[in-house]
Formats: sequence, structure tokens, C-alpha cells
Amino acid sequence: MLNLLSSLISLVLMLHSSRWRASAKRLIIDTDLFSDVDDIGALLLAATSPSVDLLAVNVNFPSSYSAIAASSILAYFGHPDIPISILRPLTNVTFFDSWFYDLGEYASKVAYHWPGGTLPWGRADDAWDPVSLYRKVLSESPDHSVTIASIGFLDNLSALLDSKGDAHSPLPGRELVGAKVSELVVMGGQYPQGREFNFYGRNSSLTAHVINSWEWPVVFSGFELGVGVKSGKRLMLEGPPNNPASMAYLWYTYGSSRSSWDPLTMLYAIDGLGDMFEYANTFGYNHVYENGSNIWVDDETVNKQYYLRLRVSEDEASAELERRLLDAAWLRTSNPQVGTQEWFMRKQQA
Repeated sequence: MLNLLSSLISLVLMLHSSRWRASAKRLIIDTDLFSDVDDIGALLLAATSPSVDLLAVNVNFPSSYSAIAASSILAYFGHPDIPISILRPLTNVTFFDSWFYDLGEYASKVAYHWPGGTLPWGRADDAWDPVSLYRKVLSESPDHSVTIASIGFLDNLSALLDSKGDAHSPLPGRELVGAKVSELVVMGGQYPQGREFNFYGRNSSLTAHVINSWEWPVVFSGFELGVGVKSGKRLMLEGPPNNPASMAYLWYTYGSSRSSWDPLTMLYAIDGLGDMFEYANTFGYNHVYENGSNIWVDDETVNKQYYLRLRVSEDEASAELERRLLDAAWLRTSNPQVGTQEWFMRKQQA
């Protein structure tokens, strides 16, 4: 009788899990996790969201620590089997803040102290090639079912668009994207015009290639959207001790809040407009120049591109994002006695 009951419970859980996966948003993340901690916040939100079926994480900065840290975050927050790719050739470079001399390095520390997932410590070479992983995941997905969240440079997407048919799919890259991707969400640029790091910081010609030739639905999250929305403070003060997301923020900001470009972008990728966002335009398209600067072109014949603005105040957006990050971090920890920052201070004094 107990065996029968156990089997029935397992069946119900399996059916529930299958139903949840079938209705969840199929998401690929393309991240430059390295020189800013907001990528960690974005990964935390995606990895813990019940409405996301996370398919893959592609890293578009070639530090081995970037890929391993991504694997650490995914494994810690419940996804030890997510495939990860990284741009080559690999380096062992670590971040140094030569602009403001205010920010600390976190990727190598997260990678070392929380090893796990598909890329254990020292195994960055085992990461997928980004184009191969993109093509595999897209070819295995239903048509028009995949959202891509780009929260970094666009090298990987440029290479995907130029790719040829292979063992995963006979379709060339542009046809594969057109068949499988429902929406591209891009953190990059400034609106209605400006110049922002994700567009110019690595290879602006590849940025221009992707943005200027993208033919399908795309939504942009600009510099101006996230710069005044600060987050991470509650995660550090009230988050569970010794978890990689809270500690990454602490190592990077030394306890200060951080602008929220990538977490806001991920909130849109997960939830859509919701109560937080609205489209700032009804038509037009984004044009990127060779130097990485961009301008929004008003064109009433184009209605597949949008850029976001807040529907709420920056303070309200900050409060909601702080709550979401804190709730996400607590999902993987039970009943700790102190918050992250207090735990860190105690460890330093020990």
C-alpha cells in the first residue's frame, strides 16, 4: 500500500513538473558576467523563477572564471545540469576596476568557493562553444518558443546569425533564429540615443551587425532604465549567509547598492511588461553605428522593436527588485541565524 501511494505521488509530481515545464518561458541567457555584479542578480532571478525553463547560459566574455562562476550560481540555486558555453580563446584574467577604483572582483571567488554544476573549478575548457550550444538548444525547441536575454556583449549572437547548417540543424543561423526565437531582449544602448558599454565595450561592429540586421521581435533595456534603480542592499544585509549571490554583491560593492541594468532586463524577459514597465515607443527601430553609439529611428513601417521605460518610480522599482532578489536567495537556504553581511564580518573577525 505504501509502495502504491509512493508511486502515485511520484506520478502526480512528474505530471505537475511536465505541465509546469510545458507552460514555462523557454529562456537562453547570454551574459558578460565579469566586470559588473548585476549579471549575478539577473542569473539569480532566472534560476529561481517558477515561470522559467532555463535552457542554457552563454558567456560572452572569455575569462574562465566567468563561465565557472555562472555554473556555480546555477548549481547553487537549483540547476546543476544547465549547459554553459563561453567565448574563446579563454583567459584567466580577473576584473580590476581601473575606472573608479571603487569596485571589487567577485567572479573568481564565486567560482572557487561554490564549485558545482556542469563546469567544476578548473574545468572551463569543458564549456560548450557558444554557436554549437545555441544551435543545439534552438533546434530542439518548438518553433517560436525561445526568449533570448542578452545582458552583455553581442559576439555570440553575431556568430550565431552567421553560422552554417550543422549536425544540430541544416538551417543556417538566420533561418534557425527566425524559426525558433520568439523574442530577443537586449540590455544595451541608450534611448532615444546615446552610447552604452554593452554596445561599444568589446566589438562594436558585431553589435551593429546583430542589431541592424535583426528582423524579428526585439525589446531594448537601455542605460537610462536601470542606472537610477539601485538594488543588492537587502540581499547583502538580509540574505542567507554564505551564499554566492549575496557574497558576490558584497565583494563587488563593499556593501553599497548597485545600478540594476541586468536584473531589470531579466524581470522583463521573465514577466513581460507587468506592472513595472511600458513600451516607450509605438513604432521605429534601433540603429547602431560602428562606434557602438545608437539612435532610435522613428519609422511607422516598423513595429517589431521597442525600448522600455518604467511605469513606476525608480524608488518603487528598487523596492520591488530588492524584494525579488531577497526572496530568490532565500529559496535555497533554510533558517540561517544571521544575514550575509553579519556573517562576513564575523568570519573576518574570527
